[in-house]
Amino acid sequence: MALTNNQKLYIGCFAAIAVLCIATLAAVSGDFGGSDDSGGEKAAEYGYEAWTGDILTIITGDPDYELPGETESLLFAVQAAIGAIIIGYFIGFNAAKGPKSEKSVKSEDDKE
Repeated sequence: MALTNNQKLYIGCFAAIAVLCIATLAAVSGDFGGSDDSGGEKAAEYGYEAWTGDILTIITGDPDYELPGETESLLFAVQAAIGAIIIGYFIGFNAAKGPKSEKSVKSEDDKE
């Protein structure tokens, strides 16, 4: 079974992503802490001042309010699902645009 150009492209992209991920994990040593605090600290070093507050602080009026862990997990899962739907749509769209099989071409000729 010969691979089509799209299949070769997908395999090549997945291989490139795998190589980049493995090389990054192998080359970097140290703490893989979150970027929430480090990003704010780095921005403060350059004198950045926020021009608006946190959305939850604005809504609740409590600057120390945090969402429960279950709600954060739900929002993350919804975000991941939306991304998967978008990626799946484009992969399916490109697959449908691919070359038509001989059988489907014959059935379209019969309709005319």
